[in-house]
Amino acid sequence: MLLKRRPPKLESSHVEVAPGFQHLDDKAVDVLGWRVAIRVDFVLVGEVARAIRGEESPGRPVAIAPAPYGRNLDRLGEALHAANAKVRVDRDRTSEVEFKATPEKLVRGTRWALRCGEHDIDVEGRPRGVPRYQELLYEANRYEIAPEVAIEVASIEDIIRYEQIRLGGPPPEIRISRGAPVSQDESAKQR
Repeated sequence: MLLKRRPPKLESSHVEVAPGFQHLDDKAVDVLGWRVAIRVDFVLVGEVARAIRGEESPGRPVAIAPAPYGRNLDRLGEALHAANAKVRVDRDRTSEVEFKATPEKLVRGTRWALRCGEHDIDVEGRPRGVPRYQELLYEANRYEIAPEVAIEVASIEDIIRYEQIRLGGPPPEIRISRGAPVSQDESAKQR
């Protein structure tokens, strides 16, 4: 087997993060650097996305919404297999189930809570109520958290949608209603 076809390993690299991102968890930075190295297109959603946007957040696990393109999902599946990804069953790291990543599994509407050694990764499917990948990407902002580690981070509205669905509720709806026009005389009476 040619070595150049193997995806890079997911290891603790102790990368120096850019100013303003020192609060990020080292393991999260390792996972993001690895995702860039394996050339997988994704938009970051979840706790790490909140932490990058400056909110108080524990920043774990790294949750991504991968691009639903065939070759992208193939690269992601191969990299997860090479990293010995297992499904996380509980938080105390004692129960893990074998996981065979296929493109069909990765685009289902479910969220895959995975563990690769000491790194936790959530691969978000596309459940009902969340925007498509192109819509996520359109609203996302690009952040360079370390040298050569630039990532797309979803908008806060999209992060909230994913969180709401993860908690089991319906996705939040935004409704705009317009009342009947108010004349100047009526607006003066209301004051």
